[in-house]
Amino acid sequence: MYFFMEYKWVILITLEVFAWASIFFLLYARYGLKSDFWFKVATVLFAITGVIPQVIMGIINFIITKKVDLFTLIIVLLILYGFTVGKKHINKLDAWAQMKFSKQRL
Repeated sequence: MYFFMEYKWVILITLEVFAWASIFFLLYARYGLKSDFWFKVATVLFAITGVIPQVIMGIINFIITKKVDLFTLIIVLLILYGFTVGKKHINKLDAWAQMKFSKQRL
């Protein structure tokens, strides 16, 4: 647990970068490659790097610190963003990717 507490911010930021990279890969697999297999792989990658580890990290941090600190609050805000405004942003990104890859095919 010492490693987690010492590097929790680095781990969170790294996972967030990987989660966004997996979203871009997911869109590329869906519209660029048109591959169900790679789309499913990207979806699993997003789950592994996105919400699931963030929730686990928030719970572990809360158990260790016994309080809602800035780290836990940031994780709660990231999750709330993902389930509210983030959906709209992802939909816009999805529409952009669909348009981008359909133009390349012409």
